[in-house]
Amino acid sequence: MDRRKFLLGIAATALPLALPGSAMAGFLDAILDPNSKESKILSGAQSVLSSSQQMDYKSERTIGERLAVEGLRRYGMPVQNKNLQHYVNLVGMAVATNSPRPTIPYRFVVVESPVQNAFACPGGIIFVTSALVGTMHTEAQLAGILAHEVGHVALRHALKSIQRAQFFTGVGQITAATMKGDKGAQFESMIGDLQNVLFDKGLDQNMEYEADASAMETAYRTGYNPAGITETLQALLKLESGSTKKGSWFSTHPPLPSRIAKNQAAMKKYPDAATLAVLGDRFKAQSK
Repeated sequence: MDRRKFLLGIAATALPLALPGSAMAGFLDAILDPNSKESKILSGAQSVLSSSQQMDYKSERTIGERLAVEGLRRYGMPVQNKNLQHYVNLVGMAVATNSPRPTIPYRFVVVESPVQNAFACPGGIIFVTSALVGTMHTEAQLAGILAHEVGHVALRHALKSIQRAQFFTGVGQITAATMKGDKGAQFESMIGDLQNVLFDKGLDQNMEYEADASAMETAYRTGYNPAGITETLQALLKLESGSTKKGSWFSTHPPLPSRIAKNQAAMKKYPDAATLAVLGDRFKAQSK
């Protein structure tokens, strides 16, 4: 299918449709019910242990949901703008379909926060702050940032961070169950360390470069100008000196100049980039 035709198919003004991945769309509502399965999972009543083997998706998603709750606590609740949430999910699902891991369900959430950041929880729950969206001017820029976070999920970067730390060496096959005693303590330790990685310290620098490269390729395959992510990084660079650092893109990602330089060098792979979609007017209309 021609990339441009595919891209036009995600127009945010299209006929009403259920958001892709709507089977998980109730997650954020369910966690507010203390008696729901989701709430019990996230409160630690159920946990997951992982070995050095590749984690199954159900276990990965459980960890991601637990981290998503912490993300909401730190950054704020979803913005009360259904049109914006719908639009961001449409753009996010378009790039996810063309990502290295298109077969899992993704969910994109804009949270109300003055801190400029975006982060991905294992399993496909992706957050972007309202402040970061506010730095953007085109749909290609939004697509680039969302594709970067999709890249982290697709490449299992957070899970690789767990495995490198050897939290659960020798545990064996991953299961989702109620954990007690030492195993439960191990799980909580792993969650705490992942929170520190995602929200404070940031992922390995090479993982960020890898996610940038994945974002550019994914955006290009979807029909967007792959320079979008670099344009957002350049906008952030201008804002860096006067922006909140703690928990922001500046504190959880490698230095912006090095990322911008790498991305600009990579543009030689996309000689027709200038002919691809940017969609500034649509972004302006849908991001209000």
